[in-house]
Amino acid sequence: MSKSKKTLIAVIVLIALCAAAFCIWYLCGPSKDASSGEKQICVTVVHADGSRKQLTVSTDEQFLRGALEKEELISGDESQYGLFVTTVDGESADSAKQEWWCFSKNGEMLSTGVDDTPIADGESYEITLTVGYDG
Repeated sequence: MSKSKKTLIAVIVLIALCAAAFCIWYLCGPSKDASSGEKQICVTVVHADGSRKQLTVSTDEQFLRGALEKEELISGDESQYGLFVTTVDGESADSAKQEWWCFSKNGEMLSTGVDDTPIADGESYEITLTVGYDG
Protein backbone atom coordinates (compact mmCIF):
# COMPACT_ATOMS: atom_id res chain seq x y z
CA MET A 1 0.00 0.00 0.00
CA SER A 2 1.39 3.38 -0.94
CA LYS A 3 2.18 6.09 1.59
CA SER A 4 -0.50 8.43 0.17
CA LYS A 5 -3.22 5.76 0.56
CA LYS A 6 -2.18 5.18 4.21
CA THR A 7 -2.31 8.91 4.87
CA LEU A 8 -5.73 9.18 3.21
CA ILE A 9 -7.09 6.29 5.30
CA ALA A 10 -5.65 7.83 8.49
CA VAL A 11 -7.33 11.18 7.70
CA ILE A 12 -10.68 9.48 7.00
CA VAL A 13 -10.46 7.50 10.27
CA LEU A 14 -9.57 10.67 12.19
CA ILE A 15 -12.55 12.55 10.69
CA ALA A 16 -14.86 9.63 11.52
CA LEU A 17 -13.61 9.53 15.13
CA CYS A 18 -14.09 13.29 15.50
CA ALA A 19 -17.60 13.07 14.08
CA ALA A 20 -18.47 10.19 16.44
CA ALA A 21 -17.09 12.10 19.45
CA PHE A 22 -19.13 15.17 18.51
CA CYS A 23 -22.31 13.10 18.14
CA ILE A 24 -21.79 11.47 21.54
CA TRP A 25 -21.12 14.86 23.18
CA TYR A 26 -24.18 16.39 21.49
CA LEU A 27 -26.51 13.59 22.55
CA CYS A 28 -25.14 12.97 26.05
CA GLY A 29 -23.54 16.30 26.92
CA PRO A 30 -24.96 19.33 28.73
CA SER A 31 -28.71 19.85 28.66
CA LYS A 32 -29.99 22.06 25.86
CA ASP A 33 -32.99 23.14 27.96
CA ALA A 34 -32.06 26.66 29.08
CA SER A 35 -34.77 26.71 31.74
CA SER A 36 -33.13 23.90 33.70
CA GLY A 37 -29.83 25.73 34.16
CA GLU A 38 -26.40 24.24 34.37
CA LYS A 39 -26.06 24.72 38.14
CA GLN A 40 -28.31 23.92 41.06
CA ILE A 41 -27.91 25.69 44.38
CA CYS A 42 -29.86 25.25 47.58
CA VAL A 43 -31.14 28.44 49.21
CA THR A 44 -32.68 28.56 52.68
CA VAL A 45 -34.42 31.74 53.84
CA VAL A 46 -34.82 32.21 57.60
CA HIS A 47 -37.54 34.77 58.32
CA ALA A 48 -37.94 37.01 61.39
CA ASP A 49 -40.44 34.59 62.96
CA GLY A 50 -37.93 31.73 62.63
CA SER A 51 -39.78 30.02 59.78
CA ARG A 52 -37.60 28.55 57.08
CA LYS A 53 -38.18 28.29 53.35
CA GLN A 54 -35.90 26.05 51.32
CA LEU A 55 -35.58 26.32 47.55
CA THR A 56 -33.54 24.63 44.87
CA VAL A 57 -32.52 27.15 42.24
CA SER A 58 -31.45 26.02 38.77
CA THR A 59 -29.49 28.67 36.93
CA ASP A 60 -26.94 29.53 34.30
CA GLU A 61 -25.96 32.69 36.20
CA GLN A 62 -22.39 33.17 37.38
CA PHE A 63 -23.15 35.21 40.49
CA LEU A 64 -25.60 34.87 43.36
CA ARG A 65 -27.47 38.08 42.59
CA GLY A 66 -28.51 36.95 39.12
CA ALA A 67 -29.72 33.57 40.34
CA LEU A 68 -31.76 35.05 43.20
CA GLU A 69 -33.21 37.90 41.13
CA LYS A 70 -34.38 35.52 38.40
CA GLU A 71 -36.31 33.66 41.11
CA GLU A 72 -37.69 37.04 42.28
CA LEU A 73 -36.35 36.16 45.72
CA ILE A 74 -34.41 39.37 46.49
CA SER A 75 -34.65 43.10 45.90
CA GLY A 76 -32.97 46.14 47.34
CA ASP A 77 -31.17 49.37 46.70
CA GLU A 78 -28.30 49.92 44.28
CA SER A 79 -25.11 51.34 45.76
CA GLN A 80 -21.56 51.87 44.57
CA TYR A 81 -20.82 48.39 45.94
CA GLY A 82 -23.72 46.67 44.16
CA LEU A 83 -27.13 45.61 45.41
CA PHE A 84 -27.87 46.20 49.11
CA VAL A 85 -30.51 43.55 49.75
CA THR A 86 -33.43 44.88 51.78
CA THR A 87 -36.17 42.37 50.89
CA VAL A 88 -35.98 38.58 50.71
CA ASP A 89 -38.92 36.33 49.89
CA GLY A 90 -41.33 39.24 50.37
CA GLU A 91 -40.05 40.23 53.85
CA SER A 92 -38.30 43.56 54.23
CA ALA A 93 -35.65 44.32 56.81
CA ASP A 94 -36.50 47.31 59.04
CA SER A 95 -33.40 49.47 59.47
CA ALA A 96 -35.08 51.32 62.39
CA LYS A 97 -34.94 47.98 64.25
CA GLN A 98 -31.36 47.33 63.05
CA GLU A 99 -32.55 44.44 60.85
CA TRP A 100 -30.48 43.23 57.91
CA TRP A 101 -30.18 40.16 55.73
CA CYS A 102 -27.14 38.00 56.48
CA PHE A 103 -25.93 35.80 53.61
CA SER A 104 -23.92 32.70 54.39
CA LYS A 105 -22.53 29.81 52.39
CA ASN A 106 -22.13 26.39 53.96
CA GLY A 107 -22.53 27.94 57.42
CA GLU A 108 -20.01 30.78 56.99
CA MET A 109 -21.01 34.42 56.56
CA LEU A 110 -20.12 35.75 53.10
CA SER A 111 -17.48 38.46 52.90
CA THR A 112 -18.72 39.51 49.45
CA GLY A 113 -21.99 41.01 48.29
CA VAL A 114 -24.48 39.18 46.10
CA ASP A 115 -23.04 40.90 43.01
CA ASP A 116 -19.56 39.50 43.67
CA THR A 117 -20.37 36.02 45.02
CA PRO A 118 -19.70 33.40 42.34
CA ILE A 119 -21.85 30.27 42.46
CA ALA A 120 -21.10 26.66 41.63
CA ASP A 121 -23.26 23.60 41.26
CA GLY A 122 -24.28 21.99 44.55
CA GLU A 123 -23.56 24.92 46.86
CA SER A 124 -25.85 25.82 49.77
CA TYR A 125 -26.71 29.35 50.85
CA GLU A 126 -28.66 30.67 53.83
CA ILE A 127 -30.24 34.10 54.00
CA THR A 128 -31.19 35.05 57.57
CA LEU A 129 -33.01 38.14 58.83
CA THR A 130 -30.62 39.37 61.52
CA VAL A 131 -31.13 41.99 64.22
CA GLY A 132 -28.36 44.26 65.51
CA TYR A 133 -25.41 45.90 63.85
CA ASP A 134 -22.87 44.94 66.52
CA GLY A 135 -20.29 42.40 65.41
